[in-house]
Parts: sequence; structure tokens; C-alpha cells
Amino acid sequence: MTDAPEIRVLRYFVAVAEELHFGRAAVRLHISQPSLSVQIRKLEHTLGARLLARTSRHVELTPAGVVLLEEAHRLLAGVERLTAATRRAADGAAGSLVVGFQANAAAELTPKILAAFQARCPRVQVEMRSHDFADPYVGLSTGSVDVAFVRPPIVVQSWLSMETLFVEPRVLVTSTDSPLAARGRITVADVVDEPFVGRRAPDYWRDFWLAVDTRGSHTVRLGAEVAGVDECFEAILSRRGVAFTQASTQRFYDRPGLAFVPVDGLPPSAVAIAWRNDMDAQPVRDFVDTTRALAALDLVPSSSPAAGAALAATTIAAVAR
Repeated sequence: MTDAPEIRVLRYFVAVAEELHFGRAAVRLHISQPSLSVQIRKLEHTLGARLLARTSRHVELTPAGVVLLEEAHRLLAGVERLTAATRRAADGAAGSLVVGFQANAAAELTPKILAAFQARCPRVQVEMRSHDFADPYVGLSTGSVDVAFVRPPIVVQSWLSMETLFVEPRVLVTSTDSPLAARGRITVADVVDEPFVGRRAPDYWRDFWLAVDTRGSHTVRLGAEVAGVDECFEAILSRRGVAFTQASTQRFYDRPGLAFVPVDGLPPSAVAIAWRNDMDAQPVRDFVDTTRALAALDLVPSSSPAAGAALAATTIAAVAR
């Protein structure tokens, strides 16, 4: 009988299958690309099936790979449920909830949601788990989190459910030494020749934050690539580039030497609550309900709850096509 693959190696395969790029998957997994390639080849030998069709420039799933990806998602989600259930039995808690997020999550809404949820479900243990730019799904794709605050665009998956909470403007972050810092407002056309700080992330998500669709024929000039918010700001402070970010970033990450400049004509950024629809857990349902109720109160400065659903549907559908 063929040995079953290790859970760790299945996580590696899922990352490669979702990124369709060994380099980006290796960054997401925090391992070297050669090591990742070896592990995938071992997995193919273990299963006796070719999972990926690879060339020097292209990676795609074989029919066997498509099946394994679907089953791996189910298995990894089950492993997370098993782990959580065992821990609950050990500590006597009524449940646990792991919430994934990036940067400032849902801005001012975040602590209000957490406080309201804990009042509603006082015996549920909540863990906030931070993720870097490499994973726009913020841990949902591997089942390492139960629910997450995400920022579309995100490629639609059969296991993914998502609701927009609000949208907010995007602004330019630059060094205070730059002439751009003195401007009251700018347009994308004003900065197309500037070096930009890019996010180490899937292309569609990185391109959104580089405003590729708003640049016309102008290509992006990268001055640096970063994995997280702090690295991004350090790159800007060292004059290696500028970056677009959500307006709420200024309220949570402002520091000496940085300037935040409003941008006209740049589509806003949406914040959504997302969860796996193949994991029917009561704490997840309660958290989503709590989040939905708080978002309706319009508690985030300069945000717009009404436009969120339309923006999310547009950006996600566009990426999926």
C-alpha cells in the first residue's frame, strides 16, 4: 500500500497549487524554492501521480493535481478542526476561534467586533493571528484560521464565503523629504514615473496595490519588494520608493518621516469578513453575525459601507474571469 503523504507536504502542495508559482509559494511558506521543489517531487513519487505540469515559465495543475487540491483542502480543514476540538476538550472551553488578519485588520471596527463577540460568547477563546502580504486569504486556504479580515481582490474559491464590511480611499505614502509630500492631493498620473514599493504577493493582489489598472501604458518601476507593512515603511523612509495603502493606515501606523497624500481617481480598498463555508462551526457563525451588525453602524472614519458590496463583487469577479 502506498504511504499517505505528510500533512506538512500537503500544505506545501496547496501553496504551490494556489500560487502556480514555486517562487511565490516558497516565500509564502518561508522555505527555500529548491527545498519546496524537492518536497513536491517526493509527493508525486509517494502518490505515483504527476501533480504539476512545469516549464521554466509556467506551472499548471494536472487532472490528478486538481483532485488532490480539492481533497487536501478538505483534509487540512479537518486537521484544524481536530486540533481545535482536542484543545477544547483539554481546557474545558466552550469553543475556540482563530481570526486571521493583515496590518490593521478592520481598522477601528476591529476592537469593537472583538469586544461585542466576547460579550456574546464569553467562553469562546479568540486568537488573533497576523499574516504577511504573501497570503491574501490570510490563512483560510490552509485552514489555519477560522475566519479572517481580508482585502479584495481575491480569487473566488468554492469553499470561500465573504461579505464586504466597508470601503475606504487609498492614499499615497511617501517620505516627508519628497516634493510629493507637500502636495494637497495627487493623481496616479503624477506618480507613474516614481519607484514603487511592491508587495511580495500573488500578482493580481500586488498589481491592485500598485494600481496597475490605473496607470494606462505606464509600467511599474519597482524600487523594493516587501513582505509586510513595517518593511514597506522602512523602504519608503530610505527613499527606495513610494506606495499606495488604505487611508486607515495613517491612523494606525503613522510615524515621523512619512507623509500620506490623498489620491484622486484611484479605486478604493474594500475590507471584508471571510470564512470557509465547508466548516460549519457555531463560533464562526456568531463572529460573522457580530461583524455584520457592527459594520452596519458605520464606525470607521472616511469609510463607506454602502459601496462595499458593489466594489467587492466587481473586483472579485474580474479576477475570477
